Amino acid sequence: MSIPSAWRKWLTPGIGVKRWLLLLIGAFLALSFAFGLLLSPLLPRVFATDAALALMLSLSLALLGGAMLYVGITRLSRSIFTPLLQGRRERLVDLMTERARQANGLRLVALGGGSGLPSVLRAFKAQTSNITAVVTVADNGGSTGLLREEFGVLAPGDLRQNIAALADDESLITQLFQYRFTNGGLRGHSFGNLFLTALADITGSMDRAVIEASQVLAIRGRVLPATLQDVQLGAEIRTAERKLQRVIGESQIPKAGGSIERVFLVPENARAYPDSIRAILSAELIVIGPGSLFTSILPALLVDGIVEAVRASNALVVYVCNIATQKGETDGFSVADHVLALERHIGRDVFDVILANNAYPRQNAGENTHYVAPMPPDHPLRDRYDLVETDLTDPQRPWRHSPDKLRRAICDLLAQRALHAGNARTT
Repeated sequence: MSIPSAWRKWLTPGIGVKRWLLLLIGAFLALSFAFGLLLSPLLPRVFATDAALALMLSLSLALLGGAMLYVGITRLSRSIFTPLLQGRRERLVDLMTERARQANGLRLVALGGGSGLPSVLRAFKAQTSNITAVVTVADNGGSTGLLREEFGVLAPGDLRQNIAALADDESLITQLFQYRFTNGGLRGHSFGNLFLTALADITGSMDRAVIEASQVLAIRGRVLPATLQDVQLGAEIRTAERKLQRVIGESQIPKAGGSIERVFLVPENARAYPDSIRAILSAELIVIGPGSLFTSILPALLVDGIVEAVRASNALVVYVCNIATQKGETDGFSVADHVLALERHIGRDVFDVILANNAYPRQNAGENTHYVAPMPPDHPLRDRYDLVETDLTDPQRPWRHSPDKLRRAICDLLAQRALHAGNARTT
């Protein structure tokens, strides 16, 4: 009877398996003989002349077998797991306990896209692996737009950024995934965008490509498209002449000038990806934003079924307002303006808490940073929502959110909710 090829590979010389397997076999034989001697009813007869000798022989075999068992398991484990842990400084037991802790962590869904949403993922990926990023696929600018036009794939750019955010930021493969070519025919293209496009062609769909890429980068959590349909983002923009201009294409909206009155998807009835809906319905925490209000957050929320799932969820829903305004989108906006724009598109009371920044540092801000103004003290929105204002700025890039500050602020909100729920049960 021939040995299957997969099993024969375990007998390859030099991989450090056979010797330790033989040692383990010897350990089990020694332990079996030792316990057999101790438990056998023939022991008093065989060693009647010297019972102490029989006991010493049994104990010696038990100690020898135990030592062989320890060495065999330790060395065999090292041979098997060392190739898997190359580049990791943690011990195997630490990795296992950390993975178990994260697997039982908070069920978090982050909604949006762009460069803002990754700050939420970085904030919580060390605490839980139950993270799902539900990402817009309406982008049509730069590398993403070219790949959409030439290959007919879902927009890979926002998916790429959030996959990288959930990976090990220090690893070379993650840096490669974010690498952007600066010369030649690939100039302007991100390696990750090209990688996802190729995987989509190989696997047959972008959602499968995202799964495969996530495994390559060993990310903590999942990144899902809001929809699998080929959608474009459109806008109605009020020009300086008070005329209403219709613009199609996410990348064209900030360039049009004027004020954005409404954004919409083409087609408007694009259905949500089922796995994204399931993640939202089972979430304990849903974070909307941060990110470009009209071109990252709303394109995800406007997908048919997403807002309905958020309303049906029992999760704490937090809207994280941007720190700085965006040219061509939210010039001169306050926190209240952001929330009112969301209400015009998705209705009231979709989220429970507004989390807004109240620090406006000038150091490292640069001339082009214009902070979002705070909500006026007497604004009616303060009666509709819980408003939490705190310093959320990154010291080096104060127009962006600090993942650490964001995590602390959101964890405080979760703690307050748990406290209120506990008080409600006792009254």
